[in-house]
Amino acid sequence: MPPKSRFTRLDAFTKTVEDARIRTTSGGIVTIVSLIVVMFLAWGEWQDYRRIEIHPELIVDKGRGERMEIHLNISFPRVPCELLTLDVMDVSGEQQHGVQHGVVKTRLRPLSEGGGVIEAKALSLHARDEEAAHLDPNYCGPCYGAAPPARASKPGCCQTCDEVKEAYAAQAWAFGRGEGIEQCQREHYAEKLDEQRNEGCRIEGGVRVNKVIGNFHIAPGRSFSNGNMHVHDLKNYWDTPVKHTFSHEIHHLRFGPQLPDGLAKKLGKNKALPWTNHHANPLDDTRQETDDVNYNFMYFIKIVPTSYLPLGWEKTWQGFKDQHHKELGSFGQSADGSIETHQYSVTSHRRSLAGGDDGAEGHKERIHSKGGIPGVFFSYDISPMKVINREESPKSFLGFLAGLCAIVGGTLTVAAAVDRALFEGGIKLKKLRAKDL
Repeated sequence: MPPKSRFTRLDAFTKTVEDARIRTTSGGIVTIVSLIVVMFLAWGEWQDYRRIEIHPELIVDKGRGERMEIHLNISFPRVPCELLTLDVMDVSGEQQHGVQHGVVKTRLRPLSEGGGVIEAKALSLHARDEEAAHLDPNYCGPCYGAAPPARASKPGCCQTCDEVKEAYAAQAWAFGRGEGIEQCQREHYAEKLDEQRNEGCRIEGGVRVNKVIGNFHIAPGRSFSNGNMHVHDLKNYWDTPVKHTFSHEIHHLRFGPQLPDGLAKKLGKNKALPWTNHHANPLDDTRQETDDVNYNFMYFIKIVPTSYLPLGWEKTWQGFKDQHHKELGSFGQSADGSIETHQYSVTSHRRSLAGGDDGAEGHKERIHSKGGIPGVFFSYDISPMKVINREESPKSFLGFLAGLCAIVGGTLTVAAAVDRALFEGGIKLKKLRAKDL
């Protein structure tokens, strides 16, 4: 025997000699079953270790001076593009009149012809070959009493019909069909406007706004401010033999970037979340119809800032911290994988500008005010709370190892108890049979 060391008496795992061990068939079966159980449970433990959970948190939004992007895609089958204007304004006093940058207007064929998109070569109301480019280089178009626009192609002049319209809007003057205006007659503005009377229009694109209470609307005629009032030139909308209405279809409307499809599916499948469709935009595929020329649609939107933080974002964030001056990037997906977007809820209201009540619906007590501007209006309010969807791993690597050890130890302990019970039960049965004999 080898000499005993000082650790011998500390040995908790006493051994038996090989001759004292008994191997049985039942023990072999229990061993195979226990190995299968250990492998199955170990695989489940590994899957649990690799699983990623999304934990929603609600905090106070402490962002300051941020801006927000609005992405829209809306079709108006009974109003031509020339008459539609997109305006944005908010409580800070900022106004954006006739937004064009980042927004595309697409002319649509009349509903009687299927409402399809008109080819690209026919999209311009004011053809380039009819503008002032081919005129005498010394030509300076008159502005007809209005101050020349600051962005005129030739300083101090109105070279095109568009520039005359812009000058009139700055003076808060009605423009009409451009009768008696040299530039518009040269470009055949009135004739082309008449040709487009039966067309529709699709407005799509994005606009950046302050992250404060505000509204944006799509209404007919060029807009301008008259004192504290926001006014639209509605002459071309009303003075026409063709009946224009603001029936519309909202194909898409969102505030901030769209969540990737993979992430949206992951959020939708997470049963731990109190909602499973929060990534959806409630106004998508909304359709409204009216036959009233003077009709107003209003949508009241409550916006909730929402962040998505992927697993391990803290480590990557340190490297990009200097590039993000507005908390994780205010306009979409950051280089660290985090996403800043917005959820929203909405209620809608519609009314005729002629006023009246809802007696036809059985609510005579519900009276609508008169007046206003025909169009589609979106009023939005920003919630002071913010939702953060944070990816987290439910188990650390040490937790995985501890669980693995528990599986192996627990399974072998139970297997040993089962094997012991089978072995002793077999011995007792043999003794009972021996007595019977």
